[in-house]
Amino acid sequence: MSKLKIGFICVHNSCRSQIAEALGKHIAGDVFEGYSAGTHTKDKINPDAVRIMKEKYKIDMALTQWPKLIDDIPPLDIVITMGCNVECPLLPCKYREDWGLDDPTGKSDDEFLKIITEIENNIQVLTQRVLHAILI
Repeated sequence: MSKLKIGFICVHNSCRSQIAEALGKHIAGDVFEGYSAGTHTKDKINPDAVRIMKEKYKIDMALTQWPKLIDDIPPLDIVITMGCNVECPLLPCKYREDWGLDDPTGKSDDEFLKIITEIENNIQVLTQRVLHAILI
């Protein structure tokens, strides 16, 4: 059976969704295929997110990831929205949920670390749910 495709969706695909994609691949790359995308994009991933992920996990998102539009990723089984407080487009999927995460852009490293920890915890729970077929 092929791995589920999970999309982490945010407006600009420059911070939270990129962190989720990186942690998804790092924690659960053997369980699901993780993608991130947005309805609009920035020209690069948030430099603070890149720096902190590199410091904390030794993951250099700038080497393997880039801001993408929703049309740039494959069809998804599961859609996870980050909590952008905007109307996300309706993407066809079998399951969706919103993580309701605050955007740490422009805030302190402590705020970034708080959001990164929330994303890591959410990825771990999501991984267990996928492994035990609790979703879809």
